Amino acid sequence: MQRDIPTYKANRGECYNLKIAQGTLTNEDRFKINDHIVQTIQMLNQLPYPKHLKSVPDIAGAHHERLDGKGYPRQLAAADIPLTARILTIADIFEALTATDRPYKKAKTLDEALTIMQQMAQSGHIDPELFALFLRTGIYLDYAQVYLPPEQQDDVDVSQMVAAL
Repeated sequence: MQRDIPTYKANRGECYNLKIAQGTLTNEDRFKINDHIVQTIQMLNQLPYPKHLKSVPDIAGAHHERLDGKGYPRQLAAADIPLTARILTIADIFEALTATDRPYKKAKTLDEALTIMQQMAQSGHIDPELFALFLRTGIYLDYAQVYLPPEQQDDVDVSQMVAAL
């Protein structure tokens, strides 16, 4: 796996930390966070799978990859990301954006979450065709009706979002 390993486990230098260009995470923090997928791959590769589930480690291991090659942990090219991992990526991002059980962030409404995902599809982060399918089929609504409180279930202009892709 291709990974940029930071020089230090942590850098507590004030000047270093004030130079963070975007967000609040240092390279060292991001490395620790991204390491969870490496650990997932290693654990899943040790399990015995029946023939029809042999691709589970590859699917789980690629769901943080991006179509533009800037994902992790392998920085895979779009053509090398399995379709099933692309699908899992969309589900994972949607769940993370709308989750109400994260103490570090406020849950997004449907429109907010899907607008963020639309931008991700436009920028090469997620598969635009699969995202359009996610919208057109209403899978997001099925999920919302079961798992999201009513205040998160606002109106979404699906036709406008799909047209912008």
